[in-house]
Amino acid sequence: MNEGLQSCAVRVPATTGNLGPGFDCLGLALDLWNEARFVLGGEGVVVDVHGEGADRLPRDAENLTAQAALRVFAEAGKAPPAGLRIDCRVSVPLASGLGSSSTAVVAGLLGANELLGRPFGRDKLLEMAADFEGHPDNVAAALFGGLTIVVRKGDRLLTKKILVPDVHVALAVPDLSFSTRTARAGLPTEVAMTDAVFNLGRTPLVVEALRTGDFELLGQVMDDRLHQANRLALIPGGRAAWLAAQRAGAAAVAISGSGPSLIAFVSLASDAGSVARAMSDAFAAEGVAARPLGLTASAAGATVVRG
Repeated sequence: MNEGLQSCAVRVPATTGNLGPGFDCLGLALDLWNEARFVLGGEGVVVDVHGEGADRLPRDAENLTAQAALRVFAEAGKAPPAGLRIDCRVSVPLASGLGSSSTAVVAGLLGANELLGRPFGRDKLLEMAADFEGHPDNVAAALFGGLTIVVRKGDRLLTKKILVPDVHVALAVPDLSFSTRTARAGLPTEVAMTDAVFNLGRTPLVVEALRTGDFELLGQVMDDRLHQANRLALIPGGRAAWLAAQRAGAAAVAISGSGPSLIAFVSLASDAGSVARAMSDAFAAEGVAARPLGLTASAAGATVVRG
């Protein structure tokens, strides 16, 4: 462990995964941040939570950020700390499809890695994070920022970060009880070859459209035949909100991650608020409360501040 290094702080961005056809391989970091401060000392693991989930997230070693931190100590062959305090400031809505669990895992991994003197590089941390999450798209975007492409090759993950210009998004975050596990359980175990080819052909065009800021192209290729229809059926008011975003001028619409949030891509920053409100109003008309958010993509991924 670094001599004298007793504390550090980590900032991790929200993410949106899949981006239509890019199932489990595309992720985009968003300019909405969770923060965690790690301090060695005291007795046991104590987690303090402010903001989203403050009334229901665990405040001990069962907290996901704490679990990830302790995993790093174990992987490094170190005894767990006698005392560890983690102060979490949570801005990313929980169970929303915006990578809240990924931010918790990444924060824990990076914080503990820093306290131990950085025994692991980010590629190894990505492997550990993907093991926690079960899929790598959100954690890759959270770690590296920007638009990330991630695929598995043998026992390792291959990633490519792509910087994208001024991507503005509108989000509607419905107040629904939703879990990634539930959303994944409803997906088919086999798909038709034509549907697989449909997604394969569109995924690189989604990347190119975001890279070049070609929103006309994005609107033509952010279609999917592998997961979104099944997931949309699980989101009350989801179809109405999707259509409302299109009517309000969104260039493209998708389910954010596994849902229940919807994300709409807009060509002008000034349109993000109105499109987000249109989606939220459509949810409300179906009896579902939803928060509108206007965000931008983040070129930066998770960052660490020592001391």
